[in-house]
Amino acid sequence: MNVSPLADHVGEQIIAIVARQTHVEPASLVPEATLKDLGISSLDAIELIFELEEHFDIHFPDEGANFESDSVGHLISAVQAALTAQSGHTGTVV
Repeated sequence: MNVSPLADHVGEQIIAIVARQTHVEPASLVPEATLKDLGISSLDAIELIFELEEHFDIHFPDEGANFESDSVGHLISAVQAALTAQSGHTGTVV
């Protein structure tokens, strides 16, 4: 799948938000790192999700979330999917 510059920009914004919350350098955040690996508690994870929802003006479904085991890559995918759904498009992330 080709990732557009917009999708790259979304990922960069998410990494910046996660880095700010975890006090980890953005360059050292890898997609495979889980929130638990980064020292984010359940409460901190909820705050992170709220910040992402507010920043991107999206809403994540409540069901199926396991924030402690979610990875940075999963957060990026989830935000991109929510943005795609919100824009009414299906298929490739733009």
